[in-house]
Amino acid sequence: MNTLSAAENLAAGVWQSGLAQVLGGLVVVAVLLSAFWFGFRVRTREPAPPKPEEQPHRPDDGSLPGEASEYRQGAEMPQTDAEHRLMPYQLKHSGTEPSPQPPDEEKRKWGGISSGGFGSGGTGHGD
Repeated sequence: MNTLSAAENLAAGVWQSGLAQVLGGLVVVAVLLSAFWFGFRVRTREPAPPKPEEQPHRPDDGSLPGEASEYRQGAEMPQTDAEHRLMPYQLKHSGTEPSPQPPDEEKRKWGGISSGGFGSGGTGHGD
């Protein structure tokens, strides 16, 4: 005894014959082709990439735009007597000042202890 209706029998027959898979595949291919076509149309409306002579060029000194290269030295800390505290608004805005000459070799070298990098296996401070 068959409890399926005629429509269910037809649907089951179509599915088993593979016609539904072929139609589903054709729908997927149609969607992919239309997406490719739409993307191609959008890309053709975009402006062309700039030519090499239209590209920005570096300055003659070789620095990057907006890059500043200068030597800095620590700013002098203002001295006060023991009765008057120095307030933050009395300090200069920067902790360093420009320097006309490069620091000597002794000041450039790190004289502290080596702490190692994170995950380097070092013991940390006090090595």
